[in-house]
This record gives sequence, C-alpha cells and structure tokens, in this order.
Amino acid sequence: MPAVDRPDRDKRPSPEALLEAAVQEGRGKLKIFLGAAPGVGKTYEMLQAAQAKRRDGVDVVVGVVETHGRTETEALLAGLEVVPRRRIDYKGHALLEMDLDALLLRRPQIALVDELAHTNAPGGRHPKRYLDVEELLAAGIDVYTTLNIQHVESLNDVVAQITRIRVRETVPDSILDHADDIEVIDLAPADLIRRLQEGKVYVPHQAERAVRHYFKPGNLTALRELALRRTAQRVDEQMLTYMRQHAIRGPWAAGERVLVCVSEDRGCAGLVRYTKRLADRLHAPWTALHVETSRYHRLDEQQRDRIADSLRLAETLGGEAITIPGARVADEVVSYAQANNISHIVLGKSERSRWFEMLHGSVVHDLVRGAGGISVHVIAGESEGEGTLAAKTIATRAPAEAFDPMPYVITAGFIAVALGIGLVLQQFLSVQNISLVFLTGILVSAIRFGLLPSLFACVVGVLAYNFFFLPPLYTFTIADPENVVALFFFLSVAVIASNLAGRTRDQVLTARSRARTTEELFAFSRKLAGIGTLDDLLWATVYQIAAMLKVRIVLLLPNDGAGIAVRAGYPPEDELDEADLAAAQWTWEHNRAAGRGADTLPGAKRLFLPLRTGRAPIGVLGIDRDEPGPILTPDGRRLLEALADQAAVAIERIMLAEDIDRARVTAETERLRAALLTSVSHDLRTPLASIIGSLTSLRSYGESYDDKTRETLMATIQAEAERLNRFIGNLLDMTRLESGAIELKPEPIDLAEIVGTALQRAGKLLAEHRVEVDIDADLPPIGADYLLLEQVLFNLLDNAAKYAPPGSLVRVAARREDAMAAISVSDEGPGIPSADLERIFDKFYRVHRQDRQRAGTGLGLAICRGFVAAMGGSISANNRRDRSGAVFTIRLPIGADAAAELMAQHG
Repeated sequence: MPAVDRPDRDKRPSPEALLEAAVQEGRGKLKIFLGAAPGVGKTYEMLQAAQAKRRDGVDVVVGVVETHGRTETEALLAGLEVVPRRRIDYKGHALLEMDLDALLLRRPQIALVDELAHTNAPGGRHPKRYLDVEELLAAGIDVYTTLNIQHVESLNDVVAQITRIRVRETVPDSILDHADDIEVIDLAPADLIRRLQEGKVYVPHQAERAVRHYFKPGNLTALRELALRRTAQRVDEQMLTYMRQHAIRGPWAAGERVLVCVSEDRGCAGLVRYTKRLADRLHAPWTALHVETSRYHRLDEQQRDRIADSLRLAETLGGEAITIPGARVADEVVSYAQANNISHIVLGKSERSRWFEMLHGSVVHDLVRGAGGISVHVIAGESEGEGTLAAKTIATRAPAEAFDPMPYVITAGFIAVALGIGLVLQQFLSVQNISLVFLTGILVSAIRFGLLPSLFACVVGVLAYNFFFLPPLYTFTIADPENVVALFFFLSVAVIASNLAGRTRDQVLTARSRARTTEELFAFSRKLAGIGTLDDLLWATVYQIAAMLKVRIVLLLPNDGAGIAVRAGYPPEDELDEADLAAAQWTWEHNRAAGRGADTLPGAKRLFLPLRTGRAPIGVLGIDRDEPGPILTPDGRRLLEALADQAAVAIERIMLAEDIDRARVTAETERLRAALLTSVSHDLRTPLASIIGSLTSLRSYGESYDDKTRETLMATIQAEAERLNRFIGNLLDMTRLESGAIELKPEPIDLAEIVGTALQRAGKLLAEHRVEVDIDADLPPIGADYLLLEQVLFNLLDNAAKYAPPGSLVRVAARREDAMAAISVSDEGPGIPSADLERIFDKFYRVHRQDRQRAGTGLGLAICRGFVAAMGGSISANNRRDRSGAVFTIRLPIGADAAAELMAQHG
C-alpha cells in the first residue's frame, strides 16, 4: 500500500461545487460579450448570436440595444422583437431606459441587454443596469450582454493607470465570476484605430480626439491583454468547478500551476524564490502552501518566523500564500494539488535525521509516491547563511508569562472534590473504579488550565489515590504488587490524557486567537477599502496598530524634498528626537529596519520599519513602548507585518489615485491653455484683421469708393469691433467667475422686460432669423441679477444665431414649473450631438459645425452656467423632440421672496 492513500472523500464530488450548482439551478444563463475598448464590435457580435438563436427557434427579445447610429448594427435588429423603452423625466430631460417590468412580463428565453455597466436614470427600480440583469437571471431568463474591460471594478485602478482616465461606471467582479459564458470580442489595435478614423465608432472630431488620448496603440494593447487574462481566469475557474463537481482528480494539463511547500527549514526562502523563477519560465500562477499540523505548536519562535517570512516573501513576489490545517503534510499537499489542478510541486530536500524519518515518516518520499501525474521538484534549498532569510535584524521579547498560583490551587480543589466523591463511592464500588473519579478531575484541570496544572493534578491525584484507597491505608506504602501495576498504569493514562487534553486546549485557544486576529485584520482591510483620503487612511492605520499591539506609533511619508516627515501618530502629541529622525531616514533610504531592537542605530527610542509594496517603498513606521528591551513579541512582529502590508497597499492605492488625478488636472490645464491660446489667436486676430483691412482700404482708396462701399466697410469695422468687445467681455466674465469676484444685485425682474432687452441687444445678430416670444401672461417676477441674467440670455441668443441657418426660427419661451420659472431658448439648427450634451458647458468646448464656419470662443455657455448657478438656478441643454434643433432651459426661483433670499445668501 502506498504511503499516501487518498481518503474516500477525495473520490466524491466536492460538496461546495454541488451546492453551488444547486443554487444556480433555475437561474438564467448569463453570456457576456467582453471587449477591450469601445468599437471592437461587441453589440454587433451579440446581435449576430441572437439572430442565430432566433433562426434555431429560440424566443429572443431586445431589452435594450445601443446601435449608436451604425447602419450595419441597426440592420441586425431586423426580425427581433424589441420591448419599448420606459420614458423617465429627469431635470427637464426625457430619458429612455430599459423597461424591466415589461421584459419580465414578456418572459422570453433570451433577453438582449446592451451596456451592462450603464447607470440607470433616477426613478428606476435599480440604480445600475447590472442589477436589472440580476433580476432577469433570477427570474430564469437567459441574458446576452456587453461589457468593456475598463468597467470591471477590480481593474479600475489598473485601467486608470494605463489610460490616465478613470472610469466612473463599474460592475463588481462577481458578475464576471458568475457568468456562464464570456466571449472576448478581439480586434487588433491598428484595425480599431482604422475603424475610428473611418467614422464607424465616433463622429470624426470625437474620433480624432479619442485617437490622441484613449485609443493609443499602447493603451489598446494593454487593455486587450487585460480582457484576455480576465477571461482566461474565469475559464480556469469554470474548469476547476467542473472537475470538483465530477470528482475528477487532477491535474488536467490545460495550463501550468506551481505549488511550493513552505516549512520551518532554513532553506525555505530559497525554495520560494526558485518557485517564482519556475513560474515565470512557465508563465504560470503559483501558490505557497503551509500545512499546519499539531507539531507547529512545538516549534520555536525562530522556526515560526521562517514560515511567516517565507509566506510573506511569496506574496511579495506575486504568489498566493495559503495556510491549511492537517494531520499529515503529504496527504494535505496532494489533496490540495489535485483539487486545484496543480501541475508542479516544489519542496525542499529533507534536513531531518534518519531517526526522525523512521519515527514520523518522510514527507518527500510520501509526496513523490502519492503525487500521481503531478511533477515533484525536490530542491536543495539555500541555507540562511547563503543569502535567503538571514538571521533576524529585529530583536523580539519573550511573551510575558508571570507565574500564577491560582490554577494550581483550583486544581488541588478539583482533586479534593474527586477525593470526597471517591470516599463516598468506595462503599459501592471497587477500588480500581474509583481511579476514574480522579481521572475526571485531571481531565477537567487539563481542559480548564492547560498542561502544567494537569500534570500537577496527575501527581496529586496519584498520591491521594494511594494514600486513601490502596492498602495499607493512610500511608504511601503499597503492599500488593498488583496495586503497583494498577497505580503505574493509572499514572500513565492520567499523564497521556492530560497531555492530549492540554494540547487540545492550546489548539483551541490558538484557533480562537487567530480567528480574533483574522477578524480584526478583515475589519481593518474593509475600513481601509472604504477610506478615500490619505489623511483619514493614515490616522485609521496608526490607531488600529496602536490598539492591537498596545504601542505608541508614528507614520512617516516622503515629503516634497529628499527626506520624510511625520504624517500621523498615536498618541498625536508624540514627537521625534534627532536620533529617531536619523533612524527613520536610514530606514527610508536603505529599506531595512533601524532603531530600538535592530542591528542599525539601536540607540534610538523607537523601532522603525519600512512600509513597502511589490512596486516600491511607501513610507516608514515607527513604534515605541514604555517597557525596556525589545518592543515586540514574535507573534506581535508577525501581526505588525500583516498590518503594515495592508496599510502599504492602501496608501499606494490612494497615492496612485492622486497621481492620476494630478495627471488629469495637468492634462486639463494644458488643454485649457492650448484652447485659450487658439481662441485668443483666432478670435482676436480675425476681427483685428478685418478692422485693419477695412481701415487700410478706406485710408488708401477712400476717395475712389462710392458711399455704399464706404458704408459697408464702416459697418464691417463696427461689427468686428463689437465682436471683439464681446470676446473681451467673455474673457473678463470668466475671470470674474473663477476668482469669485461676482457681486450679485438681486431684484424682482419681469421676464417680458428682460427678454425684450436681450433681444434688442442681439438685434444685429438675429437680423437674418425669425424670432418668436412666448411668455405666460400670469408669470410672476423672478429673483435674479438683472445684468447677469441679460448676459445669459444674450449669450444663448448669440449661440442660436451662430448655429441656426438664416431664415430659421429662434424661439424664446417662459413658463412656470412649481416654484421655478423655466426660460427656454430654442433654435432650428442641427442640434447637439449626444456625446457633447454633458460637455457643452465646459470652458473652450465648441461643437464643430458641419459647414466648418466659425463656432464661437467656447466661453459663452460656460459663462451662462456660472452666472445662473450664482443666482441659485440651473441651466440644461437638450435636443428638440419635434424637429432638429437645440433647446437651452434656465430655471430660476419665482417671487419677490426669491430676490430677498438671494440677497441674504450673498450678504
């Protein structure tokens, strides 16, 4: 029989996998068409798959599909039933959303739901579309949907780092984890960029901007790899689930996986590094596994440190570190390897003596015999002196274990109670049976107080049993040889039983302690995940470490110069002296521990440890306590390392987010600067050129021109001067807005009067347009600043004149909406592209005109938004529903009280 015989449980399907399959029974199937970027053809492929299902007789219904005006995509909708969308009115906009209730009532076999990461309009049942999909799946309806890789929550920071653009709409990873099928829609970067340039993804000006920023070949290649890797991860999980459901013992050589066995041997760190190199050569994921047997509790602190450091090293090198309990190491390693489709196992050459292997068995031999088709690599690991985990550079103190006599006193009480019971029972039982009463007291002592008090109970119990129950009574002499044998075995059984009970108690206490520590670490990690600012994160970190380790702590981060500075501490009033600052600076520069209890600068008051991640050092952690000597116990040191690792990753996450935000601000500043220079160079030089040209013509050839020509030139000079004046006025207004220098003069305003004033001022601009005014007769005055509101209306009329063709209608209307007045300016121009609706009020943002004529400076609408917001109102842009054209709507409070409230708000 081989040394490693698989238990029957490994020949049965995994209960967890069967339970998961039972839970999924009755739910719909989810298929995700996953793309690396917009425009790769996800919706097109989804519709093609839907048409194939329809031809096979499957009931397919469109819940929502966004074609974005692409004719080839729209053609694939032919023959598919489309559930009408539900209209939701939101802030004056009519938004169309998927009608979830109608889709549930229709109950098709397959529902097509495009754009899984979409945020629903307020007023719907769910805030996110993926929640609508979850409800459809729960109702037993299969769903086809589309998703871009940048919308996956866990990859959000990675995508932002690659593209410098943070995506706000995300879906949780659990959606992909529970998907029944993921189809990657892949397109080479060059082909996607060509589609962009051909106008098959965005309109031309948007495509040009997208190619310059987001759709760079490097960005697309990185996103493509992310999509493929994430899909491969899900496929791998599906394969493992299938193997567990069908009790298939691995490995299946569909992909390489490497497992390294971590033990207390001195060469373990070398094994971890070897495994990292092996995994890199195989391009395979890898895991460091430690099997914790009962022998772990008999290891010394140095051996426990080796195990903890090796697992931590594995995580630092990009592996997964796992600890599992077990009775036999080889059994548990083989069981884990087969359950997780491991193809390579790495372990070290045994350093144990031949006698140890004869008594306890050889893990290496048992593992080789029981591994089956798994390759086993037996490596002679490096010793500590050869550069792996060197001797500890941080001194630790032994845990305080003051002698407490109370357990021994109580134990003596247990034996006394057992003696009393035995004296009562000796009238009914034989002497041999009374020993069981003492054995009960010994077991209670072992369970209650541990090994040493239970051994004390063994000695006291044996003496009491001999003194009171074995003849001759009341002496320690034993007359009958049989009683000697009985007493010997009673003592042996008592010692063995107390030892087992004591070990069980120690294991239970250790498990409780670890569970408590794990719970605190999990709570800490959840707290860190919910913190969005660096200062809050630092204070949460120092408070958690101080509370769990009972130490004083400071946290230092690099400042703008070359050094580091204290950013948080607990208690807050702690200060660092020169020796501490020197130790902290040395730790930061050398990425090693320094200060109290360390090999370097041990004269410092505090111990300083580096905070680092796999990428780079993050900061320095300093701890201190009042007691002399080393600060940390071995367990405390390991706990501090776990807390520090969590804090370092969280700090790095926030720093990366801040770097991305700074890069975005810098890019936006550069964009605004370039837009300002372009606008100034164009909008100043163009009217100046016209003015100079007209004046030059009048001065040089004025006598040869007739009156009509001279009048035309003078009108050109006046019009261009007025245009130049408007541009300078817009620049000054924007400067006032950004500096907060606007002084409001609120007053009750009659809308008919101010609209008439604005139309009169814009008369020349609207000379070639028809103008219609429709103001409710019973509309009360509004509270606003007259001059600012007039400027807002003028800018809107100027915008309508620029974009609406000559002879078209410009309409100004005002009506009451509850306590607000809604003033709208609409035109009959080409309207606003849907992609520009959110950005049309940005500074220097201009919608490109199809006739390529000048479209303004890009400041007028931004000024409108700033002025309206300053007056306590809102402004929105939309497209007309009855015909082409844009409509801008201003909402301001009604009534004389509104002016008084506005005056009170602004002093």
